[in-house]
Amino acid sequence: MKKIVIIGGGAAGMFAAITAAEKGNEVHLYEKNEKLGKKIYITGKGRCNLTNACDMEKLMDSVCTNRKFLYSAFYGYTNQDVIDFFEKHGMKTKTERGDRVFPLSDKSADVIDTLRNAMKKAGVKVHLNTEVDTILLTGEEDKKATGIRLKDGTEVNADSILVATGGFSYKSTGSTGDGYRFAEEAGHKVTELSPSLVPFNTREEYGKRMQGLSLKNVTLSVYDGKKCLYEDFGEMMFTHFGITGPLVLTASTAVLKKLRQKELQIRIDLKPALSEEQLDVRLLREFENGHNKQFKNVIGVLYPTKMTPVMIELSGISPDKKVNEITKAERERLIQLTKHFPLTATGLRDYNEAIITRGGVSVKEINPSTMESKLVTGLYFAGEVLDLDAVTGGFNLQIAWSTGYAAGCAMAEA
Repeated sequence: MKKIVIIGGGAAGMFAAITAAEKGNEVHLYEKNEKLGKKIYITGKGRCNLTNACDMEKLMDSVCTNRKFLYSAFYGYTNQDVIDFFEKHGMKTKTERGDRVFPLSDKSADVIDTLRNAMKKAGVKVHLNTEVDTILLTGEEDKKATGIRLKDGTEVNADSILVATGGFSYKSTGSTGDGYRFAEEAGHKVTELSPSLVPFNTREEYGKRMQGLSLKNVTLSVYDGKKCLYEDFGEMMFTHFGITGPLVLTASTAVLKKLRQKELQIRIDLKPALSEEQLDVRLLREFENGHNKQFKNVIGVLYPTKMTPVMIELSGISPDKKVNEITKAERERLIQLTKHFPLTATGLRDYNEAIITRGGVSVKEINPSTMESKLVTGLYFAGEVLDLDAVTGGFNLQIAWSTGYAAGCAMAEA
């Protein structure tokens, strides 16, 4: 029986612990927080989008960084395997729009409870409120991980050690970058780190006036001058600082580097199902139906209540003007505004609001089949601490499950 130490009680750490323990090993999991899975608890607005039920091609395509590295892990433990695991352990799941998989209960706590119960059944020894200070290494040329030292000075020997400490995102959950320090102290390279899947700051005052307004079925485009850097269809929301929501978070992965250097232009198509010609016909019909009414009393049928005053203001059309007096040029301005609603992205929010961290332990120094370090025997890495990230939709948790499973198997069989 091998003694395995896992640092971090998040998705990757718990899954690795279950996998290794079920194969008959003594597994100790160390978590510095007072409870397990603090980040899982808040994901998906407390519902936990635990994976995505798409085909494997889309699963691979949804990875933004180091896609090829994940080929072995994803095929070794697929999204269907994840769904089967939770169902087998008594947690029913459901699949929603975009193939996003959630607990049937809509409670992320059920995901954590399922993992906790599976660990207990497998015999994993969980140490809460216990912070790891150092990974103990031997050898200069041929390094080997032999154990850990806790903050209180206690040393714990181990045959294998897994670092699954997460990144910097959502620091309130304890993600303080410990894993990056462990990696660097062991001789690993950590790539440039930045917040990802993160909301945008925008400049316009009228955006703040629409705080709390959600837009569904819109197309969001991000431009650098005339070059389109990102475009997709879906949902977004206005906030007191700018914009957020699935469309915006995914856009952040595509424009992150460019937005560090300069401001970018955002355009929202509020009526993507209509061409400009069709929208003009619709406007004319609404104007005809209320031909003696004022513009402000007709326009509300086309836009959400919070957005109507902004559209009136930006259109340049007097709110008191009778609609039968609106010129073709004014109508054209309103059409352009509807199809290309303008915002200016001035930057991204910080790690406290980022779902994940972009960057991490260089995967060039990690075995993609086992998650073991190529530099230090017996040292493994899994989950967000690695230089791996994906778009929203359950894909980042799938990275955690798959890499955690690969590491758990490899440590058990090493």
